[in-house]
Amino acid sequence: MEATLVLRPGREKSVRRHHPWIFSGGVARVDGSPTAGDTVRVASSTGEVLGRASFAPASQLRARLWTFEGDTVVDDALVTARVLAAAARRDRLSAITDAVRLVFSEADGVPGVIADRYGDLVVLQLGSAGADQWREVVADALFSLPGVRTVYERSDIDARQREDLRPRTGLLRGDAPPDETIITEAGMRYAVGAAEGQKTGFYLDQRHARASVAAVAAGRSVLNAFSYTGAFSVIAAANGATSVTSLDSSGPALVGARRNAELNGVEVGEQIEGDAFAELRTLRDRARSYDLILLDPPKLAQTEAQVARATRAYKDLNLLAAKLLAPGGILMTFSCSGGVSAELFQKVVAGAALDAKRDLRIIGRFDQPSDHPVPLTFPEAAYLKGLTLQAE
Repeated sequence: MEATLVLRPGREKSVRRHHPWIFSGGVARVDGSPTAGDTVRVASSTGEVLGRASFAPASQLRARLWTFEGDTVVDDALVTARVLAAAARRDRLSAITDAVRLVFSEADGVPGVIADRYGDLVVLQLGSAGADQWREVVADALFSLPGVRTVYERSDIDARQREDLRPRTGLLRGDAPPDETIITEAGMRYAVGAAEGQKTGFYLDQRHARASVAAVAAGRSVLNAFSYTGAFSVIAAANGATSVTSLDSSGPALVGARRNAELNGVEVGEQIEGDAFAELRTLRDRARSYDLILLDPPKLAQTEAQVARATRAYKDLNLLAAKLLAPGGILMTFSCSGGVSAELFQKVVAGAALDAKRDLRIIGRFDQPSDHPVPLTFPEAAYLKGLTLQAE
């Protein structure tokens, strides 16, 4: 018999508005004995079946809805259709890049599933117990896409720990991935390694920012903090920057940046290996200044409980960047912490500029590209925000 998750009175309102998350505080009881990842019916306190969801007994995020119809069955056919439909919506991006996010979790109706395509390689990331249950079905669907030769799993993210899941990586379908896959975007080439690195190997969500760097880099001295693959640095060098400095705590990332510079026929410039907070202070103490600063740290708030600490870190980083910014210079600053709203991020950056005694004006904003969609009913999908600021 199918298990049923029964909501507390009044908690059905968000489900009726097609919000896909149900937290433990909204659950009155669970009828039956579902295990982690099982699909359960979701019912109101009066017994009305509202949809079906994946169940995660170890997580505060107790259920993620697959459907908002009481009679829809979650099976292989539904999951396959959702994956293929999500991939089809990205087809138009092939004109500018062969690297796209094919599936963006709840935003594409496939809770907990992230799939990124790099040429003929797809990297799959499963972040929930429910997603784990459909691993083989999702892998088959991705492998069926035209031109895909490899599906590789990189389910080694912190989010799995919150659902009592172990990390899992390795080949799922097709040929073993090469040490590097070369992707293209807007005429630039980058090397991606499937088995290592942050996220699934490349920051696909910063496509808009990379285009903006190309537009403003000419004639500017550039500092790229948290440089990772060095994409911003390489683009700046290729578009007329007078100098480029890349800062990252990872030696292998800096090696990767040198490889990307080589692929595009540019000089990598100065590289600094070290903690960004400490190194930015050192640059400040040396009275260095830059005409273009790129500040793209990794996620600093993994949970809501970490937001206060994260905002202090964002303020410190942006204060240091503001002090390093030359008159008339441009600061592109970002947050990928979902718990830090765009409004809060702007407030934090404003406070940093005030403490640095710099007048900065917003001349542009960033959010996610179209392969990272945000449903109107699920604003939590909007995690990336950025500001382009110009100094007095």
